[in-house]
Order: sequence, then C-alpha cells, then structure tokens
Amino acid sequence: MALDQEIKNQLEQYLGLLESDIVLKVSAGADDASAEMLALVNELASMSSKITLEQTKLPRTPSFSVNRIGEDTGVTFAGTPLGHEFTSLVLALLQVSGRAPKVEQNVIDQIKSIRGEYTFETYISLSCHNCPDVVQALNLMSVLNPGITHTMIDGGAFKEEVESKDIMSVPSVYLNGEFFESGRMTVEEILAKLGNAPDASEFDNKAPYDVLVVGGGPAGASAAIYAARKGIRTGIVAERFGGQVNDTLGIENFISVKHTEGPQLVANIEQQVKEYDIDVMKLQRAKRLEKKDLIEIELENGAVLKSKTVILSTGARWRNMGVPGEVEFKNKGVAYCPHCDGPLFIGKDVAVVGGGNSGIEAAIDLAGIVKHVTVLEFAPELKADAVLQDRLYSLPNVTVHKNVQTKEITGTDKVDGISYIDRETGETHHVELQGVFVQIGLVPNTDWLGDTVERIRGEIVVNSHGATNVPGVFAAGDCTNSPYKQIIISMGSGATAALGAFDYLIRN
Repeated sequence: MALDQEIKNQLEQYLGLLESDIVLKVSAGADDASAEMLALVNELASMSSKITLEQTKLPRTPSFSVNRIGEDTGVTFAGTPLGHEFTSLVLALLQVSGRAPKVEQNVIDQIKSIRGEYTFETYISLSCHNCPDVVQALNLMSVLNPGITHTMIDGGAFKEEVESKDIMSVPSVYLNGEFFESGRMTVEEILAKLGNAPDASEFDNKAPYDVLVVGGGPAGASAAIYAARKGIRTGIVAERFGGQVNDTLGIENFISVKHTEGPQLVANIEQQVKEYDIDVMKLQRAKRLEKKDLIEIELENGAVLKSKTVILSTGARWRNMGVPGEVEFKNKGVAYCPHCDGPLFIGKDVAVVGGGNSGIEAAIDLAGIVKHVTVLEFAPELKADAVLQDRLYSLPNVTVHKNVQTKEITGTDKVDGISYIDRETGETHHVELQGVFVQIGLVPNTDWLGDTVERIRGEIVVNSHGATNVPGVFAAGDCTNSPYKQIIISMGSGATAALGAFDYLIRN
C-alpha cells in the first residue's frame, strides 16, 4: 500500500524535527497486514537519514518498535498506525528521538518516579478518536520511564486476539496481562489510577478565589478565560478537562472553523486557558456546594475550596436506558461510541437505540461495516433531520422500528439480543444480535447539588445573566436549562456567566 501524497508531505515536515537517530525494529510476515506496515516503515526510512530499519522477531507480527540507538524504549505498534493513530506515530518518533514532550514538568516528574515493571497493551481501532489519547499517554510514559513498555494493537489486524479476549470496546488497556481500564484516559488519569492522584492536602493552602469554575468543558473554559481577563483570581476544578467534547468526532457547525474534531478542539481550548493565570485543578469531582460568607465547594477527596463567586459548568453525560442488561453488558456488546467500537462489530448484527440525529448518524455509519442494523425509536416518528432519514431509508441492511420501548438486553457473558415492546399492540419482540449502541440523549451532571440551587429535571435554572437563585452562584452550558445543547452556545453562556459574576463582584 503506497502512502498518499498528503500523508507523505506531513511526514516530511515532522521528520525534519527529529533530534537524533532512531531505529525501527520490524517484525513482518508475508500477509497483507505486514505488507501494509512494511510500506509505511520503508517510507519513513526513505524520508529521513536519521531512521534505520532492523529486522527482528517481536511478540506480534506485524509490528515494529521505535528505539534509540542501542536502547529499547518499549514503544511498539502492532499493526499500521495510520488513521487516527497517525499522530501517535509521529509523536513517538519525535519523543524517542529526544524532542521534549508538551506536558507539564510535574507530570514528567510523576512518570519518572514510578518504580517497578509495567507492561501496557492497548487495543484500538484506527477509526477511534478516543484511542490516540491513551496510546500517546502510555507511549510517553514508556519513553520517560525504562520500567514501562507499551504496545498499541490494531484490533483490525489482530482479530483473533481481540475475539479471544472478548474485547468489544476500544480503547481497552491491559497491564501485565490483566485488564486495566477501557475508554478515553489522559496521562494524568492513568497516573491517578496507578496511585499518583493528588490528595486533599494539596488544596489546603489555596487562597479564596474571586471566581471558581466547576467543570472544564467549553462553558467552563470560556467562563475562566473571561474571568481571568478581568484580572481577578480564577480557578477551574474539573474531573475531565474538555468534558464530553473529548468524545465528539466531526464538528462542522463551530462558526469560522469548517471542520475539526473534539480532541483537537479541546487541545486548542486548553492551550488558550494555559495562557492566562488560571489555577487548573484536574481529576477532581465536586461533592457539595454550600453558601456561607464565601461559597464553599467540597471535593470528593475531602478538600474544600472557597470563592466569592462560583460558576457551575458540569455539563452532561450520555443518558442510560435503565433496562436490564445495559449495565451488565457495558463494553461486552453495549456501547455508546459507534466510531470507536463500530469496527469491532464488522459483519455482525447490531441495534441502535435512539432516532435523533446522533442515533441515525450512528446507524448510517454502522451500516457501512456491520451485517445489519436495527433502529429502535420510542416515539411514533424519528426525530433526526430529514436529510439523515432519507439516507437511512436508502440503505438495504437497516430495519427501523418506531413507537417501541426497549425492554431488555439479553446475553450470558456478552450481548446476544435485545427485546422491545410494540407500544401500539403491547406485544414483545426479540432480535438476535451482538451489539447495542445507545444514543438517547444527555442527562445533566447536577445530582451532587441536591436542593442547594433550583433545578428542573436536573437542569440548573439560570437567568439572562447566567445567575442561579443562590446569590453569587452562576451556571453555564449543558447543565443548565438552556434549550439548545451546542458547543458554541455553551461557550457563549460561559462568557455570559463570567461577566455576570464580575458584575456581581463589583456590586457586592
């Protein structure tokens, strides 16, 4: 397989940044997957005099490792890292060559301080936009710590291995042969899971903030930037910077940007936040809000942060169906990301629950790779845009059931079917299949607030200034009663809430 000219042009630019010589140790066979990988590594070697190839035998074929001369760094790619993993390959080449990673020094110090032997393996699909974050984080840890190794494994190239482990969700990470975690993770989240999470004592001596933002999605980041630009003491406390935008693939309605992807947008937002004097506290979940002389936010680790004003921007999460089998078979056939997990269901039968835009887009995408798609919609009609419905109904391998209620997801150790009730006749039907993709909307992350602020159906009630019913407490984004849940609207509401908080501080 020859690389297209656009990829070659990108590679030439990046390879010019290599700091020192590197060697790619290659394990290849006579199969098509090996031929594809060899085309890539030969292209790399032809483009830079700093890259040499060495034939070897690695645990998996096809695969190749990226090393310094005379030193195994533990960074291995099993398969051909193109698609969404192209960036992972480029970063591995640069970092192994000695180019400094763009992470904070305290993260580098944490990685270097880890003692012991850690063999990580990450199963990915090349269409998964969440996988590269995990691959890049573990590659970085391998480059910085000689006790850590990491292998990226393309599930498409190693189907038998994936099926033998019953992997039905990517990224799936294994540590020393045992399951470690699945889903998108940052390097900080991996370190926390390894026991390097900040404890409450690290927050003891923080002075009160003028504005404390709870949540690090588009609304929270926008609020923090607007507050910091006013020259007031600003902090962000967030479980996951970027929020659900991290899980969004194509973004084509963000005005002035024709097309971007969620992780890239989050990276741009985080970079801009870092340009201001904002105290960013990651991997922290809020537990309690209490209004005293100052507003107190207690974190789940027991720490208490104080601020003159607070902006709640905790966003929303995928809504669960709440039916038997959904929790039991999560990552065992029940999935929420068709782009990530769809390739694991090639040639199989799946269902999509939900007839809105996200559900119908998922059904259309899945129909291109699976054997058959069954769409289940609770309402009498699909809610998706007409153009999407037209495309859906043109596909030969899609069946649509409207006015039905999902009753149960069945299986033993993994999904084998779904049962639904026809709401008109009351009859129960069962469909045999291997995967269920849930796409039924969002639910706000506000349960922790209890009765402290006014909420309707979980959504925080705000006025035109972003203010809640509690003086000094503001809210923005998908956790509020804003009628439209869009990235650009969340950013605007974050700015509104910050300006509202600043106005409140001036008047009080």
